Amino acid sequence: LVALVDSSLDFWLTAGRYHDKFETELAKFVGVKKALMVNSGSSANLVALSSLSSPLMGSKRLKAGDEVITCATSFPTTVNPILQTGATPVFLDAETGTYNMDVSRLEEALTDKTRAVMIAHTLGNPFDLDAILSFCKKHDLFLVEDCCDALGATWDGKKVGTFGHVSTLSFYPAHHITTGEGGAVMTSDARLSRAAESMRDWGRDCWCAPGKDNTCGKRFGWKMGELPFGYDHKYIYSHIGYNLKATDMQAAVGGEQLKNADAFITARRKNHAYLLKALTPLSDVFILPRHLPKANPSPFGFVLTMRPDAPFTKNEIVAHLEAARISTRQVFAGNITRQPAYKGAKYRVVGELTNSDLIMNNTFWIGVYPGLTPNQVEFMVEKIEKFVKSKRK
Repeated sequence: LVALVDSSLDFWLTAGRYHDKFETELAKFVGVKKALMVNSGSSANLVALSSLSSPLMGSKRLKAGDEVITCATSFPTTVNPILQTGATPVFLDAETGTYNMDVSRLEEALTDKTRAVMIAHTLGNPFDLDAILSFCKKHDLFLVEDCCDALGATWDGKKVGTFGHVSTLSFYPAHHITTGEGGAVMTSDARLSRAAESMRDWGRDCWCAPGKDNTCGKRFGWKMGELPFGYDHKYIYSHIGYNLKATDMQAAVGGEQLKNADAFITARRKNHAYLLKALTPLSDVFILPRHLPKANPSPFGFVLTMRPDAPFTKNEIVAHLEAARISTRQVFAGNITRQPAYKGAKYRVVGELTNSDLIMNNTFWIGVYPGLTPNQVEFMVEKIEKFVKSKRK
């Protein structure tokens, strides 16, 4: 609150001193060269994928009609930028337990139109980075790492967000740190950083910070496109972009949150571990969450999938928990191809989406928010145990 008020008293309502500081500290925390703050995680995904379409990418640039491999259980705004850039999503099924993409069909998904893989570390659980990185390197593909739910998660000791060509974060209130609304695009590639910054800032070619002029030293000395020589560089546009910047007040909150990120992540891991241990005796009814050996998740939630022969439905247990004021959530879009928004959309499916349908019908998750007290976590376990016991024959 102090930082928020301090930033507001500057009355510099766009990106300013707090914004610059937050970007620098965030890049250092994750381990990338550049972090660009935007107004949401969804905007971060849009900017990240759009940056691949930049002319700066040369012959590798993403074009309309190209294909991007992704997972069918994605959050919508992991998939939407693919459609919004004119590319075609290619959906693979998910795994139960990890809820990440099943990598066994990657080679089958490949065509001469494939240009990128864009997937999320679902609910903070790192996907199989060894398999994905090997596939992308073998076929010279871009990797967009959606880390919106996964700040602080690691693979083989290295933080997620550092493996892809470009990666993203969300700072919505439910996430590991929050700015209210907000997100970030991260990269260590200078060309992608330049493209992403332009995409975020109206598509302009100029790289001056808000309120600054003539950083390049030749503001009226450029000749680009079919514009006349000397056209003001602040009004030269090299990308078809947007204005997706965040305010300095949001960044002020983010900077304070980042100071506590490690403590927040530790608390989430502790809550998740408690739930896993306490609910393991119910593994005959639930498929419990798991992670790959090299993964150290930064949990966004605790996921439960009813086994097909469970003596109750997802709707029944969700209603029971909600009545006890234990909030539940779905694994995002479930099978996204069954969502009304994508009826008539152009996409391709590889294999069967059997697990995606199972997740849609049988899966939900509960929170591991770091502010939960031990009594509250125990209360969740108690309500689940009593419900299952009441339904057993």
